[in-house]
Amino acid sequence: MRKLYFARHGQTVWNVENKICGATDIALTEQGHEQAMELGRLIAEGDYQIDQILYSPLVRAADTARHIHRVTGIPLREEVRLKEQNFGKWESTPRDGAQFRAAKAQFVNRNQGGESMMQMAQRIYNLLDELRGEPEARTYLLVAHNGIARIVQSYFTDMTNEEFAAFGIGNCQVLAYEW
Repeated sequence: MRKLYFARHGQTVWNVENKICGATDIALTEQGHEQAMELGRLIAEGDYQIDQILYSPLVRAADTARHIHRVTGIPLREEVRLKEQNFGKWESTPRDGAQFRAAKAQFVNRNQGGESMMQMAQRIYNLLDELRGEPEARTYLLVAHNGIARIVQSYFTDMTNEEFAAFGIGNCQVLAYEW
């Protein structure tokens, strides 16, 4: 059975401030760098057998992937489709705001200049279909964002709309999936 791993980037200032990062390019905090290095050590010492790291071009995910690479030596490649959703007018607003929670349930809405949930799901599902269909069985670690984690989870797991909207993972948390 082939495996796929997903890790969210390390902590950012906007994570600490409870703001929506989205497509805004926010750097890691010092703790975020430390979390990424610790994740690299966890992977190096564990039984992951990862062939390649694919990472989002946003600096918080790219730096997390580079830290993992430095510790593990696993080859890495930027994958633009792993970029977080552009939340449009919601970027930099409180993540627990009632209006944003309601907007997240509107899968077709582009939030005034952003990207819809359906558009994001299409690009992530296309990427996952490509990886799954590769003739050579490779194990990947995707390093990206909480919104991407939600889409990946929905690819592998049946979810209600409420479960989908509520799903999230912590900074530098790793999830494992099997094809």
